Amino acid sequence: MLEGNKVNLRIIETDDLQIYAEWTNDLEFVGDYYFSRQLSKNEIEKSYSERSPDWGTFMIEKKDGTKIGVVHFFQTRFGGYASVQEIGYLLLPSERAKGYCTEAVSIILDYLFLLKEIPRIQAVISEANLASQRVLEKNGFTQEGIIRKLGFIRGDYGDGVLYSILREEWGGPKILFQ
Repeated sequence: MLEGNKVNLRIIETDDLQIYAEWTNDLEFVGDYYFSRQLSKNEIEKSYSERSPDWGTFMIEKKDGTKIGVVHFFQTRFGGYASVQEIGYLLLPSERAKGYCTEAVSIILDYLFLLKEIPRIQAVISEANLASQRVLEKNGFTQEGIIRKLGFIRGDYGDGVLYSILREEWGGPKILFQ
């Protein structure tokens, strides 16, 4: 378990897949800015069992153990010549704007930069998602640019924003791991 001041992160387990499936299929949970599709619990269990070491999902829990969201990491490949570490995150609507996501991103940054020999971590978010932009900026990410018509969300093409943080910009661990 990765422990922060407000939240803990722990690898998602088989017992968590039911609530994860419910969240994934709940349009209020995924929000207006996420490229969502409906997935059965069986599809989620299959992808979980076939996951590679290049990606993982952590459950975000408050200090009392209440499950409030997830943070993912995965490899994004570009044209066969480069790959970068990318993160994504989702939080229950009732738990947003309380600093939980900002701390979860800080923890996952520490985890990835300490665990992997990588020069950068990136995130691609909806241009309209100002709250997520603040989460990334509070964690030292820099906006690199707009990715036009990145995805089809709720009947319309939306632009994405590419953010990244380089290892030398990270500045070292913020969270002490137990």
